[in-house]
Amino acid sequence: MTQKYDPSNIFAKIIRGEIPAHKVYEDPKILAFHDISKAAPLHILVVPKGEYICFSHFTANAPQQDIIDFFKKIGQIAQELGLEEAGYRLITNEGENASQTVPHFHIHILGGKKLNAKLN
Repeated sequence: MTQKYDPSNIFAKIIRGEIPAHKVYEDPKILAFHDISKAAPLHILVVPKGEYICFSHFTANAPQQDIIDFFKKIGQIAQELGLEEAGYRLITNEGENASQTVPHFHIHILGGKKLNAKLN
């Protein structure tokens, strides 16, 4: 990966508290908050607080326990939001071809309605 982490990205500013967010979970390494551009009735973004650009950067560079804890926490958040029974979708975009718009690794949790089966 040739791209360098940009600490001025919007998620870094949210993590530092420079931009407000409607948080649903926070600990020293993870932040989860409502997406302001909702693609579903419930649309949560989950971000590691470390400086990771994308999924492959996170999985290649984060400590193994941080990776495990991050993904376990996503499942716990979905459960706490009542999404497990009806189902939910997890999405991450990596790079330009996937339309990644913020260069900070994040997972979208989408739920609260029947989601379209087609992914574009």
